[in-house]
Amino acid sequence: MIGISPKVLALGVVASLLASTVVAHGYRSGALSIQHPWSRETAVGQAVGGGFLTIANSGTRDDRLLSGTSPVAAEVQLHTMTMDGGVMRMRQVTDGIAVPAKGAVELKPGGYHLMFMGLRRQLRQGERFPVTLQFQRAGNVTVQFAVQPVGSTGPMEGGHAGH
Repeated sequence: MIGISPKVLALGVVASLLASTVVAHGYRSGALSIQHPWSRETAVGQAVGGGFLTIANSGTRDDRLLSGTSPVAAEVQLHTMTMDGGVMRMRQVTDGIAVPAKGAVELKPGGYHLMFMGLRRQLRQGERFPVTLQFQRAGNVTVQFAVQPVGSTGPMEGGHAGH
């Protein structure tokens, strides 16, 4: 039997835990990498919520985010914000969101984003909830969205909300 000092064993355990934390905030499917999915806390009875993330495509072919589903909402829609006569308006994107080859797209407040329509419950700060994203080429990818405080403009430092 090989002897392992308690110090070496403890370092190995800590390294394993840190590696699993990093993986928990990034998701891969083929050439796609999905980073830091997050949402904002909603009020009790609020019917809609927003979802934000970054999708990178390291492949040589474009892909397209087509739709999503989640147990927390009756429907997950793709939306964007546009200027119309000096007024910012939100509109549904029905033909998907392009994820260019060797490029990335950021779904963020004020731009492309997911809308969780018909929320079945309140989204509470610190929790996580699953969303399955459907891509034209990469297929379905299930990710966990971290719920941030009301008014957040991005994932918390390092994306470790709720830890």
